[in-house]
Amino acid sequence: MIGNWSGTVRKALRGPSAPVTYGLIAVCCLVFVIGPASGLDPAYGTGDGLMAAQRAYFRRWGVVPVELFTGSARAVLTPATALFVHGSWVHLLGNMLFLYVFGAMTEERMGRVEFTFFYVCCGYLALLGYAAAHSGSPQSLVGASGAISAVLGAFLYLFPRARVTSLLPFLFFLPLRFPAWVVLPFWAALQWIAVGRAAQGPGVAYLAHLVGFGLGFGYAWARFGRTTRVRPAPAPAPEGENQP
Repeated sequence: MIGNWSGTVRKALRGPSAPVTYGLIAVCCLVFVIGPASGLDPAYGTGDGLMAAQRAYFRRWGVVPVELFTGSARAVLTPATALFVHGSWVHLLGNMLFLYVFGAMTEERMGRVEFTFFYVCCGYLALLGYAAAHSGSPQSLVGASGAISAVLGAFLYLFPRARVTSLLPFLFFLPLRFPAWVVLPFWAALQWIAVGRAAQGPGVAYLAHLVGFGLGFGYAWARFGRTTRVRPAPAPAPEGENQP
């Protein structure tokens, strides 16, 4: 009995077991570091040469809406490859922070295999939905925020009472703790407002955020039902916008 109790304590101290979440973070970081956007590989050159390499890289691996619905097999795969490509250090670190905080508990609740398919499929559909809304755009779109928004949506359904540490700029970034059912709908509302103001087409993919968030929440509701939500230990997380 003492052995079982001590094992439970050790597991609690370690926190959620989330190899898929940590693996996704590692892959995204590796892809970024070896790509031209990081600026670390001298083979891509500097100045205008580096900028040209970045544009070509994003066009190859990112979603180009005007090309996506042409029937090209390569273009059809880009909503999946774009999930692992990021445009800047801020873009990467912001997305990975949200994935780290919200992904671990969601993965533990879903299971590794299910969480993997959930992440990739929701991310794919989020980028696909965004591309459909901007089908004439030649600009490339990259980033994992559609998939991460789906994780946020699922987290909201599964752990609505989890305490989330939020940094609010209008309160001088004082760390305040609110339940997820307050923080995450507020985040979604910010995305909705931003969609209404984004009249210039692709840039920040706020619409992909909303599509992903809705898919994640809907999947968790359909898959787990009302009787399976749990009240977890408090989980720290920042609140705000991430750029895809």
